[in-house]
Amino acid sequence: MIKLTKKSDCCGCHACSNICPKQCISIKNDNEGFWYPEIDKDKCIDCGLCEKVCPIINKIDKDEKQIVSYACKNKDNETRNKSSSGGVFTLLCEYVISKNGVVLGAAFNNEFEVNHMYAKTLEQCEKFRGSKYVQSKIGNTYRQAKEFLEDGRIILFSGTQCQIKGLNLFLNKEYDNLITTDIICHGVPSPKVFNIYKESLIQKYNSCIKDIRFRDKANGWKKFSYVTEFKNNKIYSKTLNDDIYMKGFLDNLYLRPSCYECKAKNFLSSSDISLADYWGVQNIHSEFDDDKGTSLVLVNSKKGQDIFNEISHNMDFIKTDLDYAISNNQCIVRPVKYNPKREKFFSELNDDNIEEIINKYTKVTFMQKVKGKAFGALRKVKNLIT
Repeated sequence: MIKLTKKSDCCGCHACSNICPKQCISIKNDNEGFWYPEIDKDKCIDCGLCEKVCPIINKIDKDEKQIVSYACKNKDNETRNKSSSGGVFTLLCEYVISKNGVVLGAAFNNEFEVNHMYAKTLEQCEKFRGSKYVQSKIGNTYRQAKEFLEDGRIILFSGTQCQIKGLNLFLNKEYDNLITTDIICHGVPSPKVFNIYKESLIQKYNSCIKDIRFRDKANGWKKFSYVTEFKNNKIYSKTLNDDIYMKGFLDNLYLRPSCYECKAKNFLSSSDISLADYWGVQNIHSEFDDDKGTSLVLVNSKKGQDIFNEISHNMDFIKTDLDYAISNNQCIVRPVKYNPKREKFFSELNDDNIEEIINKYTKVTFMQKVKGKAFGALRKVKNLIT
């Protein structure tokens, strides 16, 4: 039986509830809005399966393999413009659907909550496109994925590194018809915080939401905006530095406790392919510097390389230096730093003060501004030298 001694011992992947033969594990929200298992001890038979699939407790041996890294962009500019970075995930979806396969990933439901779902058509796959900066609820999609796999369908499962690690532990065997893709993750924000923020916008604009885009490229990939479209045709749009929710997210103010100690970083999820933004690509591959979005694709297995080769004719791509890519995106190999203001933020948060409370705990001091400018200058010098 899983016993949580601290909140950081659970990443909320739902693997334990998916594996439980007695269905005695339910997933409940805590006061911060994150999901944790709750066990009905009267029904529990102490089979130990929940412990065997936990990605916090268990390690997946890291293969001593050569990771191949690529800078990639979809040749279809319309698709790339709708995607967070280079539009590679759409190509993976197209490949799997063309083989009568099924894609499982994170999407908004009708209430604009983020859940994992499956898609059997390209049209249905569109809901997976674009980043969602809030933790997705896995629900029973691990079980659904296993059913599709046992039926012989090709499966593409996309998720954060811990979600892919949880899936691999849940399945506990190799499937030739499974393709796993993890998204290099900054950390997952609280669904509760996002819901309060979302409701504040609904009240402000006096309308229901029609669409949410965390990474709108109207002003370019490097200066993306958070956009909410409303049914009354009004539009809220602010850059990542001006939107209050994005400020708190990037300041690590309301991430899940396990994210600060992530056990799936540094290629420990055993995914076939990892996807990320290729920040800094303009300094090493100038031909990719069109500000429409470039994906960093990390191929982690032979299967991943085979799939990459299958979709490569629809991409512009070039092999790239992994160490350089990591230097511009540390989330590939290590978790973000804990924000010491986090506990105070959650203790003061309520349904009516979201903007005030995020502003309060994301204020930048004069010395922080000075340090930030100095760091930026040093980084520019480093890029010029390298």
